[in-house]
Amino acid sequence: MRQEFVCQSCGASHIQWTGRCSLCGSWNSLVEETRLVVKPRGVSQKSGGRSLTLFGLESTGERPQRLLTGIGELDRVCGKGLVAGSVLLVGGDPGIGKSTLLLQVCAALSGRAEESVRTIYISGEEAVDQVRLRAIRLGLAKTGVELAAATNVRDILVTLDWAKPIVPVVLVIDSIQTMFVDTLESAPGTVAQVRAAGHELIRLAKQRGFVSFLVSHVTKEGMIAGPRVLEHMVDTVLYFEGERHYPFRILRAVKNRFGPTNEIGVFEMTDKGLVEVTNPSALFLAERRGSMSGSCVFAGIEGTRPMLVEIQALIGPAGLSPPRRAVVGWDGNRLAMVLAVLDVRCGLALGTRDIYLNVAGGLRITEPAADLAVAAALVSAATDVPVAADMVVFGEVGLSGEVRSVAQGETRLKEAAKLGFTQAMIPQRFPSREQHSRALLTRVYEIGHLQRVVDSFRQIVGQ
Repeated sequence: MRQEFVCQSCGASHIQWTGRCSLCGSWNSLVEETRLVVKPRGVSQKSGGRSLTLFGLESTGERPQRLLTGIGELDRVCGKGLVAGSVLLVGGDPGIGKSTLLLQVCAALSGRAEESVRTIYISGEEAVDQVRLRAIRLGLAKTGVELAAATNVRDILVTLDWAKPIVPVVLVIDSIQTMFVDTLESAPGTVAQVRAAGHELIRLAKQRGFVSFLVSHVTKEGMIAGPRVLEHMVDTVLYFEGERHYPFRILRAVKNRFGPTNEIGVFEMTDKGLVEVTNPSALFLAERRGSMSGSCVFAGIEGTRPMLVEIQALIGPAGLSPPRRAVVGWDGNRLAMVLAVLDVRCGLALGTRDIYLNVAGGLRITEPAADLAVAAALVSAATDVPVAADMVVFGEVGLSGEVRSVAQGETRLKEAAKLGFTQAMIPQRFPSREQHSRALLTRVYEIGHLQRVVDSFRQIVGQ
């Protein structure tokens, strides 16, 4: 047995208590924990280790086959299927739909006719009857999902610690913060318990070839709760995002060892569970009204998927109070930069007025390619001149007002043409290999400086 003090913010260990963690600087975060020190098997006291077998990079066997869940949006985010022995960490706000999604995944896999898959759902937050009630509501009660309610990791390991199974096994642990290892005296949810429970469950998945989903809580900042080392231990980290007032849910991969990162899957929450959205661009633009000032369609890229969203801007008088900046779905610092460029480089004074910016549909945009679309929406709102209803805009704006080229321009234009858009406002330095995509649209305006956008709107006002 060993006594140590563990920081509940970063997981750092200390030999004695101090008021502040020396690693992360958090105050009053050290908690005393008792750890059982066990000597690993096969390690002699004399040698201190064992000889390892070294392998080359070239593989002589077959590449592992991916397991398709039948839910296309999830398969896309995971890299076209699940890999045997992989561990996926799923985080999101309470009530966002994490348990619903994973129960639907288990039901879809257990009901496959072409390949037998054993699915096991272990809940540490709900009783078995509560999970059954959700399955009845979703119409999944007659599927072959196996349920259990447990929080002791030792019991789970004994139940699942069989020889390598003949059929694929998909395991869901809901959630990792409720699991505990009985060799530690700390409470479930602490850094030591989450780290130890995660280590044991990941070791089981690697040894037996299970596909394991670990559901995780998030902090008030929206980050995965518990030690950050848990994100390093797993193979894939998925965030389930969405606004409570919108039915849309975004499943985003922020880490993936077997596929692209920042890939997203779009779902819609209904009374029958989560439904896939195969064409999110059409869904986000479904309620768009054309010929309205302050509205602009941005052609963005989320992972490898092109996505068209509407950016809305509203400018009003500030009165005697300080001007207000309200931003939903975009970076507020990025908005301040675009406003400064419009003021200093283009002579459009907006600093004394209230500005409201919104990305319609509840989607959050992070790529700088939206700068030109935001600027067009702001200029449109300031001059009360609408952007053409059949126009898409994308491009990055520099501090001198220049419009810079962005990646995957051809993919953006193809998506716009597929949805019926005929005009585009793009950077002037468009890659030569993507020139042929312009033939898909009727008019393409090349913008080298933001001043041209402001002048074009002012010219319309002066007519």
